Amino acid sequence: MLYLASDHAGFKLKLDVIAFLKQADIEFTDMGPFTYDALDDYPDFIFPAALKVAANPEINKAIILGASGQGEAMAANKVTGIRATVYYGDPEEIITLSKIHNKANILSLGAKFIDKQQAIEIIKLWLTTDFTNEERHLRRINKISKFESSHRK
Repeated sequence: MLYLASDHAGFKLKLDVIAFLKQADIEFTDMGPFTYDALDDYPDFIFPAALKVAANPEINKAIILGASGQGEAMAANKVTGIRATVYYGDPEEIITLSKIHNKANILSLGAKFIDKQQAIEIIKLWLTTDFTNEERHLRRINKISKFESSHRK
């Protein structure tokens, strides 16, 4: 399942992403917000989406949106098993590398820095790029997971 979440700064672009996903017949669940609120706080929506991904990270993914995407990714990465990557402009190779090398399971978009068309192209690229399963990348991901599990309270 693909999950979506944003804050007020990413809300408009999230609506554009929803329209694209519906047109492309890609199943998703919107975790909010469902209305624009200039005073909302991104953790209220990002954490639930990240928890959904973490429940089955081999299958579930999320696209999260905010002004820069940075705070949203930082929040998501607090959830065990999450590997969120940020995109807010060129180069597109960042997205490819985040998937083939790091097995990113959340894409965080900086809505202040990209437009609808850029977002859609990056989402298409991210959704169609697969992890390589190369030993060196698996080894590194496993080291992150071991560290994460031994240092969580």
